[in-house]
Amino acid sequence: MPGRNWLFLLMVYYCNMKFCLLFIGLFCCQLVHAQPRALIPGDFADPSIVKAGNRYYAVGTSSEWAPHFPIYISKDLQNWKQTGFVFDKAPEWTSGSFWAPEYYYQNNTYYIYYTARRKSDNISCIGVATSKYPDRGFQDQGVVVSFGKEAIDAFVYNDNGQLYITFKAYGLDKRPIEILGSKLSADGLRMEGEVFSLLKDDKRLGMEGQSILKKGNYYYLFYSAGACCGRGCNYNVRVARAENFKGPYEDYAQNPILDANEAWKCPGHGTFVDDNMYIYHAYNKKSHVFTGREGMMAELVWPGDGDWPSFVSQPVNNSAAGDVKGLAGFWQWDFRNSMPDVKISKKELSLSGTSKQGNQTGIVLTVRPVSDAFDVLTTVKNSNAALKGLAFYGDVHAAVGVGVVEDTVEFWMVKGDARSVLAKQAVQSAAPVQLKLSMHADATCEVFYRQNDAGWEPVAPGMRQDISFLPQWDRSPRPGLHYKGPKELKAVFSGFEVVNR
Repeated sequence: MPGRNWLFLLMVYYCNMKFCLLFIGLFCCQLVHAQPRALIPGDFADPSIVKAGNRYYAVGTSSEWAPHFPIYISKDLQNWKQTGFVFDKAPEWTSGSFWAPEYYYQNNTYYIYYTARRKSDNISCIGVATSKYPDRGFQDQGVVVSFGKEAIDAFVYNDNGQLYITFKAYGLDKRPIEILGSKLSADGLRMEGEVFSLLKDDKRLGMEGQSILKKGNYYYLFYSAGACCGRGCNYNVRVARAENFKGPYEDYAQNPILDANEAWKCPGHGTFVDDNMYIYHAYNKKSHVFTGREGMMAELVWPGDGDWPSFVSQPVNNSAAGDVKGLAGFWQWDFRNSMPDVKISKKELSLSGTSKQGNQTGIVLTVRPVSDAFDVLTTVKNSNAALKGLAFYGDVHAAVGVGVVEDTVEFWMVKGDARSVLAKQAVQSAAPVQLKLSMHADATCEVFYRQNDAGWEPVAPGMRQDISFLPQWDRSPRPGLHYKGPKELKAVFSGFEVVNR
């Protein structure tokens, strides 16, 4: 066995070198074909991170889901759990597109600068919310940056006591995108002075998601370039530097410094903690748009003073399996098209509410998927004329599900402006109905039902429905509990599970 002995000695040798963990992690993945794991699995784009005491807190984009901006907590930068949201209710000035939240801390106050569309004109602006705590109690302070046709992706930097806010501009104009900056008031709530340009996208690569570090004599501006989202993305992370905060910045000749690898694609839009740990997002090459842009981590490495930095991807040791069990949790819904009315007891969840006119899908209480192959299960306990069950929801115009209406189980689909019933089965109206929606890795699904502890029966025998149309350009579809009917009726569920395969 000389070949294997030689390989073992080589691994031991590498364990004395700087990149041993990365090497062994990749070797093991090839050996046992393990699936790549994210730091924060599931759709968690544009992450930002802050350290408070001996805890780390991360916040990410929520896009069109409410509540807005999920917050996660960790003791070790490896194991994360959700602790809440920044906003339970959208700030009054906003209409949607809740993107790119960014933590900042000063004067015993936590700031989250965030992007949202302004209700009055649908232009994306940057607002800010403040709290004495990193994970709760945030109060909106209104718009900080309104600039041209859009201002997005805030980053705040303290340069020797002077606060600056930087942001992306001109993304909707027929001119190169720029990273712009402005002085920020001492309380962090308003811009002061003239807006200036830090970096211009002369090569028309796309440019956003910036963060800045000072090292030695240089300011290093890390930014993302390319198309961020969807199946055609080509995102990556680049760096430029300058001797003055305002520039001029010189691009690194060997950009990008963080790009796709064998397991992940389109990395980008991150910020630093502990000066060298970079939290960003990327797509899993296997599940891709069905699990969205997932939270990742890389270490920033400096070869020497005056040298350009590089990133080393970090192995993830988190123990989160991603399965969901129970009716309590951090549900989200499409706030633009529905307003759920939810009541939860120890054993049951009651769901009703109202939907926007023209909404053919109804109300869906969703959770973030972390796999492209899973089973979703629930039990419908009551019988009435409303549709009650499970859905896999991408948007109000892209959804599929299974539910009970009186004595009938329906397999339904909404695609574009059309709603169709794909199959039906009769059931006993007086008995609870268990439902299961099975998502497969080939972007198809099946639905099943059973009563009185009998075996699972397909609603549409032999049929696997194509659901490749569900993902939206900036977010993954989500499974959850579904209700479609008048507000005076309701669905009563016992149990909810997402079991990843």
